[in-house]
Amino acid sequence: MGSTGARTAVTGGGRGFLPGMRHAWLLPLYDPLNRLLGVSAVHRRLLDQAGLRPGQRVLEIGCGTGNLLLAAKRAQPEAVVVGLDPDLAALARADRKARRRGLTVQLDRGHADDLPYADGSVDVVLSSFMLHHVPAGEREQAVREVRRVLRPGGALHLVDVGRDDGTDGGRGHRHRLAHEHAADDVPDLLRRAGFAEVAQTGSAVHRWVGRYTSYRATA
Repeated sequence: MGSTGARTAVTGGGRGFLPGMRHAWLLPLYDPLNRLLGVSAVHRRLLDQAGLRPGQRVLEIGCGTGNLLLAAKRAQPEAVVVGLDPDLAALARADRKARRRGLTVQLDRGHADDLPYADGSVDVVLSSFMLHHVPAGEREQAVREVRRVLRPGGALHLVDVGRDDGTDGGRGHRHRLAHEHAADDVPDLLRRAGFAEVAQTGSAVHRWVGRYTSYRATA
């Protein structure tokens, strides 16, 4: 996990995956839609929760076009920041944005359930609206991989969508894709993966996406 410059490394095969916009041809709309939905505010809260420190190794799984990844590097320039995603087109966009902004990050191609990093090599893992893109049968392996690469005492900071729990006045899940793939059992998944402490740190309802919840899990 080096930090010698913004780069994209092919680190895995071309397995199938669910793109950030469901269809690859919609990728150019990803950043405009995220701005419209106010995702940057969610990212700021997740980074505040993470409290990144100089010298830490930070990994974002499912980094997409790099919005959270680059915000993490801006928030803590002295951290080593790495992003992983299976979508080469999205990684290329992240790479261009990093270069334009003069930010040094590492970008790798790979999948959450087979992380190409050594045991105990990461201080902080970030995950933003990624887990619901992982097929339900592969999610436990994905969080076990996160647990594997985290050093003792390291932490996962995660935010994702879940199905309407009936507390939002019926407004939840206008977004059909989020409803179909919602990650409803995150605390149980994290505990089964061996995380020592799992805490829900926030929950809110977005008029289009529905309910989303953030968590902190300590290795």
